[in-house]
Amino acid sequence: QVQLVESGGGLVQSGGSLRLSCAVSTRTFGNYHMGWFRQAPGKEREFVAAISRTGRATYYADSVKGRFTISRDNAKNTVNLEMNSLKPEDTAVYYCATDRSFLSDSVIHTSSYEYEYWGQGTQVTVSS
Repeated sequence: QVQLVESGGGLVQSGGSLRLSCAVSTRTFGNYHMGWFRQAPGKEREFVAAISRTGRATYYADSVKGRFTISRDNAKNTVNLEMNSLKPEDTAVYYCATDRSFLSDSVIHTSSYEYEYWGQGTQVTVSS
């Protein structure tokens, strides 16, 4: 069983920055591709960013490309999401998750259905 705990959410002004972290409890963290998703009230969960097991490949939703950066530290079992130039439309609960498949290091999944273990989420609120 894999456990994930997100942290770093909070309230920030438009144009500000936040760094989200996800601590993953497993001895096989390096086997998992990792993703960040978000969900606003009344809306479907949407893909934000993902990173392959070694960090060789990354992929971003168009809405955050150029503003967000995903990274991982396999020695510390952590995945991070650096968020810059935040906008009110970025307001959502942010979740980290492990991909349910063992993928090539060059392949990225963007569907939430392809991810198996999820954290509890952390709230990000961006004021205008």
